[in-house]
Amino acid sequence: MTKLSILDLAPITQGSTAREALHHSRDLARHAEKYGFERFWVAEHHNMKGIASAATSVLIGFIAEGTSTIRVGS
Repeated sequence: MTKLSILDLAPITQGSTAREALHHSRDLARHAEKYGFERFWVAEHHNMKGIASAATSVLIGFIAEGTSTIRVGS
């Protein structure tokens, strides 16, 4: 069986906040975990408007705290 991963930028959509983007990323990781994905990758981008993944260590911890089996990294 092929192992599947997701790469997420934690985008801040128009009209939302960075906090909401972090929660959306955690929700995406939970869905990925439910469907058997093995890894959830967080892309590190600094000083980019509209991207909430500049502090990957914080986002990784937040996502890992909200999941149980998926591996989270950057």
